[in-house]
Amino acid sequence: MTTTLDPHANTPVHHAGAPLASAAGAIVLLHGRGASADDILALGDAIHQPRLALVAPQAAGHTWYPNSFLAPREANEPYLSSALKKIASVVTEIESAGITRDRIVIAGFSQGACLSTEFVASNPARYAGLIAFTGGLIGPLGTDLHHEGQLAGTPVLLLGGDPDPHVPWQRIEDSARELNNMGAVVQAIRYPGRPHTVSAPEIDQARQLLQQAFAA
Repeated sequence: MTTTLDPHANTPVHHAGAPLASAAGAIVLLHGRGASADDILALGDAIHQPRLALVAPQAAGHTWYPNSFLAPREANEPYLSSALKKIASVVTEIESAGITRDRIVIAGFSQGACLSTEFVASNPARYAGLIAFTGGLIGPLGTDLHHEGQLAGTPVLLLGGDPDPHVPWQRIEDSARELNNMGAVVQAIRYPGRPHTVSAPEIDQARQLLQQAFAA
């Protein structure tokens, strides 16, 4: 496949935290629009435990897909499919290092949070967790968000401000309902009036999920 059809195929993947070969688990971190892998690794540093590996792929042109996550999916192609493929390749890399999927957390902010949520729903399994800092399933308002498969008790943390200029709270609630139907254990937390950012209470919530997920 050419770079044009798979724009994220050859972008770098940044690593931090514990080495994959000796880590107790891993967090895949997806940055937002216009940001970078290094930016999201800073968030990873704020939430992770020393024994976890942090893995952050970089989007081509610093953007995973060109339009709103609420646009028709075809309006975000081939970037959206390429982004999901990129995450799949990162997860495969982690599994090849001996870390099973139930020891992998998928997390992201804004565009990266939408991508995280869509990836987990589209690739159902038991994950260590899903943390979406302001994001939800991808597709136009009113669209069918149904995904096949089971998440088998995966803990899910959906966080969002209300109102938010990019992610309507209704989409977070709809995403929570669909993920719950897929067998996830979902916690959706609304922050009235919070700007489009990651707040200290959200970092605390993420830390709690990670502590519980990797308690053993």
